[in-house]
Amino acid sequence: MLNILVLGNGAREHVLVTKLAQSPTVGKIYVAPGNGGTATMDRSRVVNWDITPDVANFARLQSMAVEHKINLVVPGPELPLVNGITSVFHNVGIPVFGPSVKAAQLEASKAFSKRFMSKHNIPTASYDVFTDPEEAISFLQAHPDKAFVIKADGIAAGKGVIIPSSIDESVQAIKDIMVTKQFGEEAGKQVVIEQFLEGDEISLLTIVDGYSHFNLPVAQDHKRIFDGDKGLNTGGMGAYAPAPVATPSLLKTIDSQIVKPTIDGMRRDGMPFVGVLFTGMILVKDPKANQLVPEVLEYNVRFGDPETQAVLSLLDDQTDLAQVFLAAAEHRLDSVNIGIDDTRSAVTVVVAAGGYPESYAKGDKITLNTDKLPPHTQIFQAGTKYDPATDSLLTNGGRVLSVTSTAQDLRTAVDTVYEAVKCVHFQNAYYRKDIAYRAFQNSESSKVAITYADSGVSVDNGNNLVQTIKEMVRSTRRPGADSDIGGFGGLFDLAQAGFRQNENTLLVGATDGVGTKLIIAQETGIHNTVGIDLVAMNVNDLVVQGAEPLFFLDYFATGALDIQIASDFVSGVANGCIQSGCALVGGETSEMPGMYPPGHYDTNGTAVGAVLRQDILPKINEMAAGDVLLGLASSGVHSNGFSLVRKIIQHVALPWDAPCPWDESKTLGEGILEPTKIYVKQLLPSIRQRLLLGLAHITGGGLVENIPRAIPDHLQARVDMSTWEVPRVFKWFGQAGNVPHDDILRTFNMGVGMVLIVKRENVKAVCDSLTEEGETIWELGSLQERPKNAPGCVIENGTNLY
Repeated sequence: MLNILVLGNGAREHVLVTKLAQSPTVGKIYVAPGNGGTATMDRSRVVNWDITPDVANFARLQSMAVEHKINLVVPGPELPLVNGITSVFHNVGIPVFGPSVKAAQLEASKAFSKRFMSKHNIPTASYDVFTDPEEAISFLQAHPDKAFVIKADGIAAGKGVIIPSSIDESVQAIKDIMVTKQFGEEAGKQVVIEQFLEGDEISLLTIVDGYSHFNLPVAQDHKRIFDGDKGLNTGGMGAYAPAPVATPSLLKTIDSQIVKPTIDGMRRDGMPFVGVLFTGMILVKDPKANQLVPEVLEYNVRFGDPETQAVLSLLDDQTDLAQVFLAAAEHRLDSVNIGIDDTRSAVTVVVAAGGYPESYAKGDKITLNTDKLPPHTQIFQAGTKYDPATDSLLTNGGRVLSVTSTAQDLRTAVDTVYEAVKCVHFQNAYYRKDIAYRAFQNSESSKVAITYADSGVSVDNGNNLVQTIKEMVRSTRRPGADSDIGGFGGLFDLAQAGFRQNENTLLVGATDGVGTKLIIAQETGIHNTVGIDLVAMNVNDLVVQGAEPLFFLDYFATGALDIQIASDFVSGVANGCIQSGCALVGGETSEMPGMYPPGHYDTNGTAVGAVLRQDILPKINEMAAGDVLLGLASSGVHSNGFSLVRKIIQHVALPWDAPCPWDESKTLGEGILEPTKIYVKQLLPSIRQRLLLGLAHITGGGLVENIPRAIPDHLQARVDMSTWEVPRVFKWFGQAGNVPHDDILRTFNMGVGMVLIVKRENVKAVCDSLTEEGETIWELGSLQERPKNAPGCVIENGTNLY
């Protein structure tokens, strides 16, 4: 069972604890310091520690975590992260759902984040950074007609962003930040002055494990204290999600141009981001394209408040948030399911103390009429304190609590939450009455026509992809097929391919995929090799039956079609078809929003070949003891065993762009994505000369499982591993994962991708033919009579490999 420590005392932490407590895998949750809401939860499972997560308390928190057997830490606020609390717990082996101190610079320093965005071509407003207040003032005075935003560099409790309305206000802002240090010493060391942008602001929370990510629904919050976005800035007076302005096409742009480049950029800069990435964006009208384009305003490195209350309320019932956080902390986010109930909308209204965000009273009694709350509504407490002496809740902060409701549509959710707010009572309670008004401010413009593209499917992208890949497909032409695409199906003429004996010609079909090797392709951005793998896994299965591959069809499924990625993939398919001599006569590209996370795709292929009846392999009845086993070299791991591959890579914590341990000329990602070898053209001459008795394609199960598939039950294959040098890649994985020898022999091909079964008198002719094709051949062993209850394949000298 998990024992979790949550750091913080706001409504954000209350909702996190509430969702984590729903997990059947969680034992106890400790909250430091917590609030009145966490203090009054099930006390057998949720315990407040009266310890603030300040630097001075880090050692105490570490000691308490060890004492209480904490095995996951979830920091809520930014300051502990910026101050390096992640390493405090990592030093005692406790996973943390949060970024390192280096990665936390995305929020800790506005100057750092702007330079990072500029370096990685992430859209954001133009800017300048100043370390001297006089230079900053001179810059502003030199541009009196331009509108700017002025940002204190460091953490300023959400108040270090100033939007002046005059040059005098701009000058005063510089003095406040850099001279009188109103936002703190660190925050005032430098200042960012950036172009003022106008448009709707949106917030996106993304769960990240350093490589992969999951975007939660886009939210919009309300920062100003009064209705109509008037008055002073606050920490946030309400939020709603999903924001209707974030259309599927816009979400795709955000993911491809902002989220993924951010995650990849942090990793490539040596500070992989783990935790929740909060991206605050503004949607700016592009007059040329007549559409909204996103630009980044800021990053935060933790959950936002009040967005978190709305967004997490939309998780579906199957999502175990505790396991999601643990998986992200352990860099394996793809191993867990995260689901959103996209049939519902959520609205959060913050109830604040009178006078907030300036001076306000504390200690007022709070009454919650929870028995009158509407369905699908929860109250998450923030600035509250539980008084055990009087068994009462008291106000203890500016934003006292937040009320969140979900419903089948946004309008109903708004109406419900305002009914629910009536159940909250304390002196001088204040809340905005217009949360989510932006979604309804123009009822006519909201009556938009919903197109297929709005639902996430672009017909134009599909057509563009067809045009992009046409030449690749044509390059696979062969006798019998014209390899033109765009119709309803592909035609193949057997006679033109040389198969004119209709009664004696058999068609052979094979279908297969690439497995979890695709995940590595998606994480590394290398998409032009897995198409070769897809063809190889199919045509190699045809040739072992004696068949000549004739044509191939591929299936590519994704949540949102990226033409470049799909084109790279098809280029690999075309390459594989050329290598195997089969025509790519058609395929299907399926765009299914909601089925796959952004950036993910799956694929499958089908190959069809032909063989004359008398040439079908294996020739089981002709095999006998003494027949020879020949082996052809593999190109590497091929396409099997990648769940083990990824587990070992995760265990040794190597990034995909690290130098490859077994091939220093490549990165790790490039080395492991070496495509599966295709054995068609080099084997067909021996097949046609009827020199082979059988073939075994060495896939999942290794030599010990695949050779018996090609031989009769009364015979046993005896393979001597001393007859070839096992490649470094297999030794490295064996050592790095401490994999038992029996297990590795049943998982990987160990350097032999194809095994040939040949009569002794035909060995020289087969070897001569293969040598002419440039093949490396080993005599691996032979067939023997199989003892009763003995395995179909015995490996000799298979120990001490690493």
